[in-house]
Amino acid sequence: MSKDKFSPSRRTILMATAAAVPLVSVPVYRAARADGLEGVELAQYQPVFFSAAEWQFLLAACDRLIPAEGRGPGALETNVPVFIDQQLHNGLGDDVYMDGPHKADAPSTLGFQSAFTPQQSYRTGIKLAQQYAQQKHGKPFEQLAPADKDALLTALQKNEIVFADLGEPGLKASSFFNQMLGDAKNGYLADPMYGGNKDMKAWVAIGFPGARAAYTEWVDQHNVKYPLGPVSVSGKRA
Repeated sequence: MSKDKFSPSRRTILMATAAAVPLVSVPVYRAARADGLEGVELAQYQPVFFSAAEWQFLLAACDRLIPAEGRGPGALETNVPVFIDQQLHNGLGDDVYMDGPHKADAPSTLGFQSAFTPQQSYRTGIKLAQQYAQQKHGKPFEQLAPADKDALLTALQKNEIVFADLGEPGLKASSFFNQMLGDAKNGYLADPMYGGNKDMKAWVAIGFPGARAAYTEWVDQHNVKYPLGPVSVSGKRA
């Protein structure tokens, strides 16, 4: 894909590791502590928020956002869709101020402006993205070739798919895309207690120590690979 298009580059995502460190210690996300959740196999997982059809879209989209190629594991290997499903089920966005006015043309520096909750954004965004895929390709998103999936995701990111033309003027395609991409990144790098980062594979790939009680002796040792594997909040070791 060209440089001006959306690129599912894992290198770019992993470079944002520092932004994910607070997820280990700060309760930003809704803890999904169901028995066995940290070790659940994606193929056996039953979504609790998404419908079966929505789940197929999410699996395919996450697979392109963080593909299993290059350095490190992909989104499906690390249960990123499980993280997103659990967060939406457990009230992601409940603490976001949702009263108006909502100014769709406001600069990004003014923060969240959507009248759609994260749950509503996913429901509506997936429906309209699938509608567009059917119109353009005659098949649902998950059945498209990888290049066509990437092109559709790029079109969502750039608002080249106009949701107003598909019957929903209140939601921008880019808002839905950014919500999904942000949640995928967070699920990839968060503690496994939240459903993603299965077996701490993402942390292993980037050498992040996780919730170890003490590793201060390594802070000043630059260009030296950290020799110990990560530890999750629950105490599990990778």
